[in-house]
Amino acid sequence: MPETSPHVAVIGGGFTGLAAAIRLLKAGCRVTLFEADAGLGGLAGGFDIGTGQVLERFYHHWFTNDRHVVDLVKEIGREGEVIERPTRTGMYYAKSFFKLSTPLDLLRFDALSFLDRIRLGTVVLRARRVKDWMKLESLTAKEWLIRICGERVYKVVWEPLLVGKFGPFADEVSAVWFWKKIALRGSSRSSDGREILAYYKGGFAALADALGDEVRRLGGTVRVSTPVTGFASEDGRITGVRTCESVIPVDSVLMTPALPLIANLLEGHVSADYVARLRRVRYLANVCLVLELDRSLSETYWLNVADPTFPFVGVIEHTNFEPPESYGGRHIVYLSKYLPESDPLYAMSADELLAYALPHLQRMFPRFDPAWITDSHVWRAAHAQPIMERHYSSIIPDVTTPLSNLYISTMAHVYPEDRGTNYAIREGRKVADAINKSLCLTAQTT
Repeated sequence: MPETSPHVAVIGGGFTGLAAAIRLLKAGCRVTLFEADAGLGGLAGGFDIGTGQVLERFYHHWFTNDRHVVDLVKEIGREGEVIERPTRTGMYYAKSFFKLSTPLDLLRFDALSFLDRIRLGTVVLRARRVKDWMKLESLTAKEWLIRICGERVYKVVWEPLLVGKFGPFADEVSAVWFWKKIALRGSSRSSDGREILAYYKGGFAALADALGDEVRRLGGTVRVSTPVTGFASEDGRITGVRTCESVIPVDSVLMTPALPLIANLLEGHVSADYVARLRRVRYLANVCLVLELDRSLSETYWLNVADPTFPFVGVIEHTNFEPPESYGGRHIVYLSKYLPESDPLYAMSADELLAYALPHLQRMFPRFDPAWITDSHVWRAAHAQPIMERHYSSIIPDVTTPLSNLYISTMAHVYPEDRGTNYAIREGRKVADAINKSLCLTAQTT
């Protein structure tokens, strides 16, 4: 890339940053991508389980209607690496397991009366009929769900899932968040009603690495294990990106980490009011226990848990989606918990968390024996889930900032969709276009 081309720093090597970097390079910019972690992918990054296979630290998949990620995979010539498979989903309620993979399974869900099963079944249809989601912004998910399917359905099905996901913030979550979640999931089904999900061969970390290779192939620089520690600024512009080693001159900057982390870096460069606005969006942390087993725990891929005494929001048996053969015959189970960072569970050591989880697993799966466990891992993320409350669209800060050449795009910006690689890619491309347009206008006036 010519030295005269504008130099853009992309901070964060998740899918937003990677997609933006590729887009900017193709527009003729020079790009340096900075990632604090040793690997790319952000929350979709992976780890080596010891046999050369890489596994996501936090469970991931795509829906079949996730077009942005599919388009980017095609753009880098890796479409042959995408796999689509039907999955089994279910629910644990009142010490019983219920399959919920097809419409027929729903009709057999005898935890509800027949009429309530019909009400539950119409939720997806009602969600698809919503044309103007802004009309839902004044409602909480609780209010909207009770309105469309009744108090009993809400208490049995939705309330435990909302509490499991958002804990003390469950009653504050916007109806918009829930509406979009339901609408998107309902549109990822085959003609017989089964849910079809997609995966990348080798996992999401392999895709992140492939995108990183594309950045390099296009002439960009990828610097992993390189946290950005600050900026140099002058006359309302960022002039340099500071690392532990040096200050790198830049013409524009894109920041993709969580908003509180962006706020930390911008203190002293922008007003206190703007920093406060960045901190206005609240987040939940996540702690994820990953078990490697020598046999299968169940036949279900995604088991939602509607039991307030079970401490995890779900039991995700990854190898009921991606076969155990991909991991040397090991069966992979994720136990995920969203919680405030101050929760004692978040601070537990790996051994403490495993010891805490085992009695709950044995209660749910009486035949389960801890001797099945061949290895376990614990991963934590402090800013795993933005809390999308009522009127969230008025809370999200714009991608432009008080600094004329600094842009932000984070997983808090994908609204009304929920966080995920597909929408991270969409937002990364969108902000890259805005940066390029600004650079072109600047070039024309100088």
